[in-house]
Amino acid sequence: MKKSVLGICTVLSVMSVAAAAKAADDHGAGIKEAVVVLVPSKGSDVGGTILLTQHKGYVQLSGEVSGLTPGKHGFHIHEFGDMRSDDGTATGGHYNPDKTPHGGPHSKERHAGDFGNINAGANGVAKVNIKAKGLDLHHVVGRAIVVHGGADDLKSQPSGAAGPRVAVGVIGLAQVKK
Repeated sequence: MKKSVLGICTVLSVMSVAAAAKAADDHGAGIKEAVVVLVPSKGSDVGGTILLTQHKGYVQLSGEVSGLTPGKHGFHIHEFGDMRSDDGTATGGHYNPDKTPHGGPHSKERHAGDFGNINAGANGVAKVNIKAKGLDLHHVVGRAIVVHGGADDLKSQPSGAAGPRVAVGVIGLAQVKK
């Protein structure tokens, strides 16, 4: 009995790997757009929508975040698209595949997910227009974008001392409009 259950699990695992490989072929490097719907963390009213568009050599992030206090707010891609914690901490740390120190978007060394700050006006709305050079959309689908309650100082390790996570959202495949 144990051998047959193990055999079935092995076959299912191989089938899952094959399905994941096919999905990578279907959606992998050919991903053109992704979307993030930001939802507030506990005690916050922050939300928004961000569109990520793949271009040659960079990803364009555009959209709007509302419900913020006026001023700067840290804005990053985090490791996991895990929304199970009400404070956003299940998203892990900044997306950092190269194991580099935290920095600003124009720093020589920075995490791949370091975008610095977005700036909310007096109305609490921040317009997002970021050109993320060197980022490939197929590496970040399924991860999360996090908006922080305070400004990223662009230097404190490991994450810029930007305060609590006020909104989080999973980067998902978008229906490409023709």
